[in-house]
Amino acid sequence: MRGLRGSWYVAFLAAMLAPGVRPAAAQGRGEAPPGGYGSLTQDDLALRIRTSDVDVRFVPLDPRVTRLLARDSWESLRSLVESRRRSIDSVANYSGVSRPGLALVTFFGQRANARFDPQTLTVLVRSRVFRPLGIVPFSGRFNAQQLAVREQVSGIYVFEEELPVNDSFTISYAGQTSDDWERKQQTLDRERARVAVRERSGRPDTTAADSGR
Repeated sequence: MRGLRGSWYVAFLAAMLAPGVRPAAAQGRGEAPPGGYGSLTQDDLALRIRTSDVDVRFVPLDPRVTRLLARDSWESLRSLVESRRRSIDSVANYSGVSRPGLALVTFFGQRANARFDPQTLTVLVRSRVFRPLGIVPFSGRFNAQQLAVREQVSGIYVFEEELPVNDSFTISYAGQTSDDWERKQQTLDRERARVAVRERSGRPDTTAADSGR
Protein backbone atom coordinates (compact mmCIF):
# COMPACT_ATOMS: atom_id res chain seq x y z
CA MET A 1 0.00 0.00 0.00
CA ARG A 2 2.83 2.38 0.85
CA GLY A 3 4.51 1.66 -2.50
CA LEU A 4 1.34 2.37 -4.45
CA ARG A 5 0.77 5.58 -2.59
CA GLY A 6 4.36 6.60 -3.15
CA SER A 7 4.12 5.91 -6.88
CA TRP A 8 0.97 8.00 -7.15
CA TYR A 9 2.58 10.86 -5.28
CA VAL A 10 5.68 10.78 -7.50
CA ALA A 11 3.47 10.79 -10.61
CA PHE A 12 1.46 13.65 -9.18
CA LEU A 13 4.56 15.77 -8.51
CA ALA A 14 6.03 14.98 -11.93
CA ALA A 15 2.85 16.06 -13.64
CA MET A 16 2.51 19.22 -11.61
CA LEU A 17 6.17 20.25 -12.11
CA ALA A 18 6.33 19.48 -15.83
CA PRO A 19 7.13 22.54 -17.99
CA GLY A 20 4.07 24.50 -18.97
CA VAL A 21 1.79 22.57 -16.64
CA ARG A 22 -0.22 24.45 -14.05
CA PRO A 23 -1.94 22.86 -11.04
CA ALA A 24 -5.36 21.50 -11.94
CA ALA A 25 -7.09 23.82 -9.48
CA ALA A 26 -5.59 26.80 -11.29
CA GLN A 27 -6.16 25.61 -14.84
CA GLY A 28 -9.39 23.69 -14.41
CA ARG A 29 -11.70 25.56 -12.07
CA GLY A 30 -13.34 27.42 -14.90
CA GLU A 31 -13.30 24.47 -17.28
CA ALA A 32 -15.06 21.12 -17.32
CA PRO A 33 -12.51 18.36 -16.61
CA PRO A 34 -12.43 15.22 -18.77
CA GLY A 35 -15.09 12.68 -17.81
CA GLY A 36 -14.32 9.16 -16.68
CA TYR A 37 -11.33 9.94 -14.45
CA GLY A 38 -13.10 11.04 -11.27
CA SER A 39 -13.75 9.12 -8.07
CA LEU A 40 -16.19 11.29 -6.11
CA THR A 41 -19.71 10.19 -5.22
CA GLN A 42 -22.94 12.11 -5.57
CA ASP A 43 -22.91 12.66 -1.81
CA ASP A 44 -19.67 14.63 -2.27
CA LEU A 45 -21.65 17.11 -4.38
CA ALA A 46 -24.95 17.03 -2.50
CA LEU A 47 -26.33 19.80 -0.33
CA ARG A 48 -28.98 18.74 2.18
CA ILE A 49 -31.78 20.37 4.10
CA ARG A 50 -33.99 18.48 6.55
CA THR A 51 -37.37 19.56 7.82
CA SER A 52 -39.94 17.67 9.90
CA ASP A 53 -41.64 16.58 6.66
CA VAL A 54 -38.90 16.02 4.11
CA ASP A 55 -35.20 15.58 3.53
CA VAL A 56 -34.08 17.65 0.52
CA ARG A 57 -31.04 16.66 -1.54
CA PHE A 58 -29.62 19.16 -4.08
CA VAL A 59 -26.97 18.06 -6.61
CA PRO A 60 -25.66 20.61 -9.17
CA LEU A 61 -25.74 19.18 -12.70
CA ASP A 62 -22.78 21.19 -13.96
CA PRO A 63 -20.09 19.27 -15.92
CA ARG A 64 -17.41 21.26 -14.10
CA VAL A 65 -18.23 19.15 -11.04
CA THR A 66 -20.21 16.14 -12.30
CA ARG A 67 -17.18 15.05 -14.34
CA LEU A 68 -15.32 14.66 -11.05
CA LEU A 69 -17.67 11.79 -10.16
CA ALA A 70 -16.82 8.12 -10.67
CA ARG A 71 -17.56 7.07 -14.24
CA ASP A 72 -20.85 5.23 -13.57
CA SER A 73 -22.26 8.08 -11.51
CA TRP A 74 -21.15 10.74 -13.99
CA GLU A 75 -22.63 8.84 -16.94
CA SER A 76 -25.87 8.23 -15.01
CA LEU A 77 -26.38 11.96 -14.37
CA ARG A 78 -25.40 12.85 -17.92
CA SER A 79 -27.95 10.35 -19.29
CA LEU A 80 -30.54 11.75 -16.91
CA VAL A 81 -30.11 15.24 -18.30
CA GLU A 82 -30.09 14.08 -21.92
CA SER A 83 -33.27 12.06 -21.39
CA ARG A 84 -35.03 15.30 -20.42
CA ARG A 85 -33.14 17.60 -22.76
CA ARG A 86 -36.18 18.61 -24.80
CA SER A 87 -38.14 19.66 -21.72
CA ILE A 88 -35.14 21.48 -20.22
CA ASP A 89 -34.55 23.41 -23.45
CA SER A 90 -38.25 24.24 -23.65
CA VAL A 91 -38.19 25.83 -20.17
CA ALA A 92 -34.97 27.75 -20.94
CA ASN A 93 -36.12 28.95 -24.36
CA TYR A 94 -39.46 30.14 -22.99
CA SER A 95 -37.54 32.37 -20.54
CA GLY A 96 -34.97 33.49 -23.11
CA VAL A 97 -32.09 31.73 -21.33
CA SER A 98 -29.28 30.17 -23.36
CA ARG A 99 -27.14 28.67 -20.58
CA PRO A 100 -29.39 27.67 -17.70
CA GLY A 101 -28.18 26.32 -14.39
CA LEU A 102 -29.38 22.79 -13.63
CA ALA A 103 -29.71 20.82 -10.41
CA LEU A 104 -31.14 17.44 -9.49
CA VAL A 105 -33.37 17.92 -6.45
CA THR A 106 -34.82 14.97 -4.54
CA PHE A 107 -37.42 15.09 -1.77
CA PHE A 108 -37.51 12.19 0.71
CA GLY A 109 -40.58 11.72 2.90
CA GLN A 110 -39.80 11.76 6.63
CA ARG A 111 -43.31 10.95 7.87
CA ALA A 112 -46.70 9.81 6.58
CA ASN A 113 -48.47 12.30 4.30
CA ALA A 114 -45.43 14.58 4.25
CA ARG A 115 -46.15 17.77 2.33
CA PHE A 116 -43.59 19.65 0.25
CA ASP A 117 -43.62 22.64 -2.08
CA PRO A 118 -40.89 22.28 -4.73
CA GLN A 119 -41.34 25.80 -6.08
CA THR A 120 -40.20 27.41 -2.82
CA LEU A 121 -36.65 26.03 -2.98
CA THR A 122 -34.31 28.90 -3.86
CA VAL A 123 -30.62 29.51 -4.51
CA LEU A 124 -28.86 32.53 -3.00
CA VAL A 125 -25.81 33.84 -4.88
CA ARG A 126 -24.13 36.98 -3.49
CA SER A 127 -27.39 38.39 -2.11
CA ARG A 128 -29.32 37.52 -5.29
CA VAL A 129 -32.17 35.05 -4.93
CA PHE A 130 -32.80 32.64 -7.80
CA ARG A 131 -36.06 30.77 -8.05
CA PRO A 132 -36.48 27.96 -10.54
CA LEU A 133 -37.66 28.99 -14.00
CA GLY A 134 -39.25 25.57 -14.18
CA ILE A 135 -38.95 22.02 -12.89
CA VAL A 136 -38.76 18.89 -15.04
CA PRO A 137 -40.14 16.08 -12.82
CA PHE A 138 -39.51 12.36 -13.17
CA SER A 139 -42.90 11.16 -12.00
CA GLY A 140 -46.46 12.38 -11.56
CA ARG A 141 -46.08 12.02 -7.81
CA PHE A 142 -43.74 15.01 -7.88
CA ASN A 143 -46.66 17.27 -8.74
CA ALA A 144 -48.81 15.68 -6.04
CA GLN A 145 -46.56 17.38 -3.47
CA GLN A 146 -47.22 14.69 -0.88
CA LEU A 147 -45.03 11.76 0.15
CA ALA A 148 -45.30 8.62 2.22
CA VAL A 149 -42.58 7.67 4.70
CA ARG A 150 -39.33 6.93 2.80
CA GLU A 151 -40.96 7.74 -0.53
CA GLN A 152 -38.88 9.93 -2.81
CA VAL A 153 -39.44 12.03 -5.92
CA SER A 154 -36.92 13.92 -8.06
CA GLY A 155 -36.85 16.66 -10.63
CA ILE A 156 -34.38 18.73 -12.61
CA TYR A 157 -34.51 22.39 -11.56
CA VAL A 158 -33.82 24.93 -14.29
CA PHE A 159 -32.36 28.28 -13.19
CA GLU A 160 -31.78 31.45 -15.18
CA GLU A 161 -28.00 31.17 -15.08
CA GLU A 162 -25.30 28.62 -14.35
CA LEU A 163 -24.70 27.87 -10.69
CA PRO A 164 -21.37 29.24 -9.35
CA VAL A 165 -19.98 25.77 -8.63
CA ASN A 166 -16.42 27.12 -8.40
CA ASP A 167 -17.35 29.67 -5.77
CA SER A 168 -20.11 29.56 -3.17
CA PHE A 169 -23.88 29.62 -3.01
CA THR A 170 -26.62 28.79 -0.52
CA ILE A 171 -29.84 26.86 -0.95
CA SER A 172 -32.95 27.56 1.09
CA TYR A 173 -36.16 25.66 1.70
CA ALA A 174 -38.91 26.03 4.33
CA GLY A 175 -36.86 28.43 6.41
CA GLN A 176 -33.81 26.14 6.45
CA THR A 177 -30.55 26.80 4.59
CA SER A 178 -27.42 24.95 3.55
CA ASP A 179 -24.21 26.87 2.83
CA ASP A 180 -21.93 23.83 2.69
CA TRP A 181 -20.90 24.34 -0.93
CA GLU A 182 -18.01 26.66 -0.08
CA ARG A 183 -16.60 24.01 2.26
CA LYS A 184 -16.65 21.48 -0.58
CA GLN A 185 -14.19 23.48 -2.68
CA GLN A 186 -11.13 21.88 -1.07
CA THR A 187 -12.42 18.40 -1.92
CA LEU A 188 -13.23 19.46 -5.47
CA ASP A 189 -9.80 21.03 -6.00
CA ARG A 190 -8.02 17.90 -4.74
CA GLU A 191 -10.08 15.77 -7.11
CA ARG A 192 -9.31 18.07 -10.05
CA ALA A 193 -5.60 17.53 -9.37
CA ARG A 194 -6.07 13.75 -9.23
CA VAL A 195 -8.11 13.78 -12.44
CA ALA A 196 -5.33 15.71 -14.19
CA VAL A 197 -2.79 13.08 -13.15
CA ARG A 198 -5.03 10.18 -14.16
CA GLU A 199 -5.71 11.73 -17.55
CA ARG A 200 -2.01 12.23 -18.28
CA SER A 201 -1.20 8.68 -17.23
CA GLY A 202 -4.17 7.30 -19.17
CA ARG A 203 -5.52 5.65 -16.03
CA PRO A 204 -9.28 6.19 -15.74
CA ASP A 205 -10.98 5.68 -12.41
CA THR A 206 -12.71 2.34 -11.86
CA THR A 207 -14.55 3.23 -8.68
CA ALA A 208 -18.18 2.09 -8.72
CA ALA A 209 -20.76 4.83 -8.51
CA ASP A 210 -22.62 5.40 -5.29
CA SER A 211 -26.12 4.05 -4.96
CA GLY A 212 -27.67 7.52 -5.06
CA ARG A 213 -28.56 8.63 -1.60
